[in-house]
Amino acid sequence: MLDITNFDLNEIDDSFIADPYPTLMALRTSSPLHRNGDGSIYLTRHADVLKVYQSRTMLSDKKEEFGKKFGQCPLLNHHTTSLIFNDPPYHTVVRKLLAFAFTPRKLQEMEPLIEGIVGDLLDRMEPGQSFDLIEKYAMVLPTEIISFMLGIPEEYRPKLRSFSTAILGALDPVVPEERLKAGNDAVVEFGAILRDLIAHRRKNPDGGRPGDILTALIFGEVDGRRLSDEELVQNCIFLLNAGHETTTSLVGNSIHILLENPDQLRLLQGDPDLITTAIEEFLRYESPLMIGNRLAGEDIELSGQIVPKGTYIHTSIAAANRDPEVFDRPEEVDITRAKNKHLAFITGIHVCLGATLARIEGRIAVGEFVKRFPKLEADGPAEHLGLARFRGYQKLPVRI
Repeated sequence: MLDITNFDLNEIDDSFIADPYPTLMALRTSSPLHRNGDGSIYLTRHADVLKVYQSRTMLSDKKEEFGKKFGQCPLLNHHTTSLIFNDPPYHTVVRKLLAFAFTPRKLQEMEPLIEGIVGDLLDRMEPGQSFDLIEKYAMVLPTEIISFMLGIPEEYRPKLRSFSTAILGALDPVVPEERLKAGNDAVVEFGAILRDLIAHRRKNPDGGRPGDILTALIFGEVDGRRLSDEELVQNCIFLLNAGHETTTSLVGNSIHILLENPDQLRLLQGDPDLITTAIEEFLRYESPLMIGNRLAGEDIELSGQIVPKGTYIHTSIAAANRDPEVFDRPEEVDITRAKNKHLAFITGIHVCLGATLARIEGRIAVGEFVKRFPKLEADGPAEHLGLARFRGYQKLPVRI
């Protein structure tokens, strides 16, 4: 087993990013509550990660932590205004407004749209073709969906993934200056586009299409409270990040896992109804979100130790999802796995609002692709995003 005595999450290198799992296994076994040099802790056991997410005493507000990390800049403004890094009562207000887009009725309306986009994409492909699955397929579906929800014009859509990866990439434990610049530039550029869209919609409140949530976000209120223009912009950016890169990665990761496990690919091709449990297994085995964070609002016991109030906590979703205390044969892919208590969508008050939508997108996109192209194979090495917090592919060459 790896020696993790000197491991520090704030000093990780490319080798950890490329394959974190051996290190996570060693941490989970030998140092499940691992202290980093800055006093923060890194949790790798499912029970501890679950307890942190379910605890109402854990805080998500990152104003102080991100102030140290980013300084005064657009990234700081975005990440301290958006839903995910805030606590009640602000979190409650924004979540209630955003929840309008994810009601069972709205999701029912979205499913035919998703099927139509997927079918259209597949119809453009010919057996025997080689292409990058990420560019031509995995990123197109969430681009269309989020553009539909926010009313983003066609000319801006090719930029959406680069905006998302740049902003999310700045959340990694180790962030080079060029990545910070790219993240700040993305917040500014996408923010300007959204401000124009919001101003136009205020003047034309009847201009949205069915399923468009921008109008609801602008004019909706909770207990008499409406979102300010700045809050609107930053939470629309959050919706892009939450619904775009993670869904792109879910589709890309799923196809890559199947290519790496041909027995599971054959199993799914032979029984397409397995797609529901398959998606859950792909989420467990290689979660698009690998690391989360909380601040201890009160003392909490984890792995038999008292973690004092004020401690910054990193949660390893990737390690929790391969904990042998919870999952049988956790390092193996099993698309028939029935009991799958993975934490890919977190849990507690910050459970992913779009989890059901992501599952629908993954089920349709992966299931229909595998069904349509039985001769699917890899056509060159895959290229990771190169991020520690988020797991996905920049390129995934395939032949169909």
